[in-house]
Amino acid sequence: MKAVILVGGEGTRLRPLTHGMPKSMVPVLNRPFLEHTLAHLRQHGVDEVILAVGYLPQVIQAHFGAGEGTGVRLRYALEPRPLGTAGAVKRAAAHLDRTFAVLNGDIFSDLDLGAMLSFHQSRQAQATIALTRVEDPSAFGVVETGPGGRVQRFIEKPHREEATTNWINAGVYILEPEALAQAPPDTHYMFERGLFPLLLEQGEPVYGYPFSGYWVDMGTPQKYLQLNCDLLQGQAQSFLVPWEGNEVRLGKGVVVPPGAELRGPCLIGDGCKLERGVRIWGPAVLGPGCHLGPEAMVEATVLWEGVTAGRGASLTRCVVGSHTQVQAQARLHDCALAGKPAAGGRSVTAAATPP
Repeated sequence: MKAVILVGGEGTRLRPLTHGMPKSMVPVLNRPFLEHTLAHLRQHGVDEVILAVGYLPQVIQAHFGAGEGTGVRLRYALEPRPLGTAGAVKRAAAHLDRTFAVLNGDIFSDLDLGAMLSFHQSRQAQATIALTRVEDPSAFGVVETGPGGRVQRFIEKPHREEATTNWINAGVYILEPEALAQAPPDTHYMFERGLFPLLLEQGEPVYGYPFSGYWVDMGTPQKYLQLNCDLLQGQAQSFLVPWEGNEVRLGKGVVVPPGAELRGPCLIGDGCKLERGVRIWGPAVLGPGCHLGPEAMVEATVLWEGVTAGRGASLTRCVVGSHTQVQAQARLHDCALAGKPAAGGRSVTAAATPP
């Protein structure tokens, strides 16, 4: 099976972290998020992937090329302007000559794509939508289904008290080429409000595939931090970076100094420098080349590459962008940081953006 991954968005919900970086390239356990998605697809029999790119496509292409090292063949479909979910996939239609999957580029799940494909084929569906159950569906697209899972109607972001079901669109689809043919070319067009309702109107078989496994939209700093912590704590698993237990995993060249306290699970990247009295309480991730000054503390936090925390700085439940300098004695909680350019690097004090 082929797959299309929608990675064209600007990642506005993840700002300030995504200034100058596509959302699909943000590090998860020190590897670009898109690498985790490709590893998941490879495990489920996908051997060719088309990346629907728009924002900073050169960053993605420079890293992945034609897929060398990923185990899948990569192609690219460039959006000259934002075309919506279905419009972006339509740009890749020439490569989609058989049943294919579509994935939103900010979703991490343990969905068994092979089982979903079997479901799709057994019902001779034109489109099958993965469904996941949430406590509050008001921020999502609700999907009502009838006997056998056939979709009856879509409701976009209903008020909580008006929602008729808690099953929402999980951002993973399986489609037939004939279904995509209904989408207009070079037009902003959405699956959720365009193609899927159109298929229903035409009486085409559209099904919902419910699954109860792990699912998170990592498109906000809070959910991004949750994903990293869940992977370290074993609540989710990545085929790319398997993890079990409260391991403290040290990268190349990392030395733990006297008086330091490291509590797993934590992942410390290559070349990190830890000073005396440092405390790292997991779940925590330090990107390559981070420097924690004397008595600095990191807890339930993700630091990207090259972050520096000064003497006695304390970070709890934070995400800190690459090459940011956290001042000595700063006390930061529940924040997302990306420093402003300054002489010699980036500098951040207690100013922060809540997740």
